[in-house]
Amino acid sequence: MAALGWLTPRRRSATARSVLAGEAAAEAARRTSLDTDDPSLLPEAPDAPEAAASEAAGEPAFPVAGDDRAAAFFDLDNTVMQGAALFHFGRGLYKRKFFQRRELTRFAWQQAWFRLAGVEDPEHMQDARDSALSIVKGHRVSELMSIGEEIYDEYMADRIWPGTRALAQAHLDAGQKVWLVTAAPVETATIIARRLGLTGALGTVAESVDGVYTGRLVGEPLHGPAKAEAVRALAAAEGLDLDRCAAYSDSHNDIPMLSLVGHPYAINPDTKLRKHARALDWRLRDYRTGRKAAKVGIPAAAGVGALAGGTVAAVALHRRRR
Repeated sequence: MAALGWLTPRRRSATARSVLAGEAAAEAARRTSLDTDDPSLLPEAPDAPEAAASEAAGEPAFPVAGDDRAAAFFDLDNTVMQGAALFHFGRGLYKRKFFQRRELTRFAWQQAWFRLAGVEDPEHMQDARDSALSIVKGHRVSELMSIGEEIYDEYMADRIWPGTRALAQAHLDAGQKVWLVTAAPVETATIIARRLGLTGALGTVAESVDGVYTGRLVGEPLHGPAKAEAVRALAAAEGLDLDRCAAYSDSHNDIPMLSLVGHPYAINPDTKLRKHARALDWRLRDYRTGRKAAKVGIPAAAGVGALAGGTVAAVALHRRRR
């Protein structure tokens, strides 16, 4: 893929594959972005208690209404939605007999690890990526998009964090665009963004020829530095001022993306991100315990205990079937 004409050349610390992945994600996002001015595309807006709380505390109003050079970028897994989108998509494909039980077991173990550790392990992500690419190879993009709509209703709709959804809605209500930024396939991410009434999504771009998946990626998964490249590229294309933008994530892997914007938020943060956010005085929200925090880390012992129990059960089930 040739470099996009609207991206200003510069020195980059990211790898060439990260840059390629980011540019491909930005290009795909602009092609598929939603017309959020059409009310028929937007679900009913949830209550947004965060904004009211900020005003009551005397904090400056944020987001700033009418600031069209600002936008918001939300990580997906464990930030907007509980768990990993790729795992839920895999469950739906298994139900439709795209692959066998042993592959579902591997997906389940990856998901259990992700939820217990609260971090995105590169080795597990690589395995999940390779599995997903082999599964979709030879299938039409339109087929997977249609199935993805069904899978969202079956496995994802009830896993959206209401608090994070309210934060996104506050940006929309202020007249700003809101984008998901995720390592999940861009098609899956676009479906989720549309269902939530968001502007669009930056996601991992799988190569397709004549509408059929080849089993290869464009660049690499949209993860870590690649997310930052995607946000930077999209901001350049949209004429955004990153100092006026906001970004939200749960993972220390997204520190490059969070560091790009003037308003970084740590949402349900892992240990490393919580420590980093506290050191830099970033705002923090933790919805795992039903409590909210500003610039303070909240342990989620009860949630971790429950997840640990689920992990033990998953491992026991796996051992019984071996």
